[in-house]
Amino acid sequence: MAETPGTLDELANRGGKWLGLSTSTAVRHTAAVVADRFEQITWHDTYDQSAGLRELAEELNAHFDHATDLLTDAFLAAYKVSPRLREREEMVPSRLLNHQVITALLETPEFAGLRRETGGDPYAAAMAVLAQATTLRRILERSRDAQEQAEQADRAQQDADGAATAVSEALQQAADGADEEGTVPDPAAHAVQQAIEAAEATAADARQAARNAARVLAAAAPGIRAGAGSAAAKAAEAVRDEAALMRAWGVGPGDLERMSFDERARLAERLRTGRLAQWAELIGRFRQMAGGERARKVENATGELVGVTLGDDLSRVIPSELANLGLPELRAVFAARYAAGELMLYDIQGEQTTGKGAVIACVDTSHSMYVAGPGGVTREAWAKACALALLDQARHAKRDFVGILFSAADKLQVFRFPADKAADIGQVLDFAETFLGGGTSYQRPLTAAAELLEEEFNDAARTRGDIVMLTDDECDVTEEWTRGWNDAKHLLGFRVFGVAIGAPRAADAGSVLEALCDNLRSIEDFTDVHAAADLFRVI
Repeated sequence: MAETPGTLDELANRGGKWLGLSTSTAVRHTAAVVADRFEQITWHDTYDQSAGLRELAEELNAHFDHATDLLTDAFLAAYKVSPRLREREEMVPSRLLNHQVITALLETPEFAGLRRETGGDPYAAAMAVLAQATTLRRILERSRDAQEQAEQADRAQQDADGAATAVSEALQQAADGADEEGTVPDPAAHAVQQAIEAAEATAADARQAARNAARVLAAAAPGIRAGAGSAAAKAAEAVRDEAALMRAWGVGPGDLERMSFDERARLAERLRTGRLAQWAELIGRFRQMAGGERARKVENATGELVGVTLGDDLSRVIPSELANLGLPELRAVFAARYAAGELMLYDIQGEQTTGKGAVIACVDTSHSMYVAGPGGVTREAWAKACALALLDQARHAKRDFVGILFSAADKLQVFRFPADKAADIGQVLDFAETFLGGGTSYQRPLTAAAELLEEEFNDAARTRGDIVMLTDDECDVTEEWTRGWNDAKHLLGFRVFGVAIGAPRAADAGSVLEALCDNLRSIEDFTDVHAAADLFRVI
């Protein structure tokens, strides 16, 4: 055995390096992603609000060590716009597996795409973590050996840190017992020597344990990288799908920002599991179609010259016709052609705002609307998608919108969306999901629509409303009702558009629906955007 140093200086020279080590243990971290106080608060608030995150953490913690720390890092990596990882040397050894998982995530191109969707959005970041749960669970399961080696390295490092602290304490005791010349009593010197030897041994064990952990983690790295790529891709897909679902239902970023976490989670769940969830793409397509046709050219408006037609509009008479008025012998011919509506006129198209009154969508929800229509999608879905696009159209034009769901004469439900109030998404979903069942009556919904337009006329003096009738059935109306309907239409100046859904007979020439409508088409027209565009162009 080496001779035990007898002076304080000799002991300090021998044990000096352990003094430095004993004060360096506090720099190690359990979190791989660097986060400031506000980002940590965001994580804790989100965790407290999200039952899904809490349940996932409880489940993983029952089988794996430090799972909550991993979920924290995964959340911050998705939430931060430019996440920064700590160096491996800064980490507590037991969290090196977490560090490797997060490193693998951040290095995947899929995660860069994910962060574009989740950066700065705690809800989306939480959703991304939940979407990665299956893959994270699999990674942890397959990396049990690596985690065990990391735990052993952690324990060895803790032992080494403790041994370094023991050296510091032994040196302090030796200093306290040294005489004026710096000579240390033998027992104290031996205590220092033993502490140093123990520190050297535990440090060697810690280095070996760290090498073992590094070797096993390196062996697990390819599997972790492969799993990280699939996890990020799955999370990005989930976040994008939900964003597309929200857009399809007209829920914008501003609406989402005003919602609490729970409100947004409940809305997402309702959209994913509701009856119309599988038709979000169709709803989105109709809304895009309507949006693309706003402020487009409509018939008979001041604007672009497209040709020559016949009529009696003196403001559009071509010069050669007006020249006839200068010849006495041709004035009678001009008058006769004017009376017959056969004057040659400029045919002009341009842009204008058409209706001013409310847009009213009468949606048939009789039993037959459950039947599949074009593309295998139910007739109800086609009708509701068209109605929601009309809602967008009305709001863009600052017009009231009313959705009337009807079936038999005794079944009617009215949903009102005033132009001066934001459309409540809950009410929109209620309108979309409500189904009455039963038979079909034209008179009840059309009467209700006319009464609403009359109420609008009496209250605000607005006319020129638009009624859109969406139905798959053909039914009769009485002669007395028809006379009252025509009187109301003349008084209020509204237009009626009809859409026959999966029922060619209802759109036939001479049908009741054709007689009631100024413009009638079949839902099959909507499979061709250009063929259907004029409906949204003129409303």
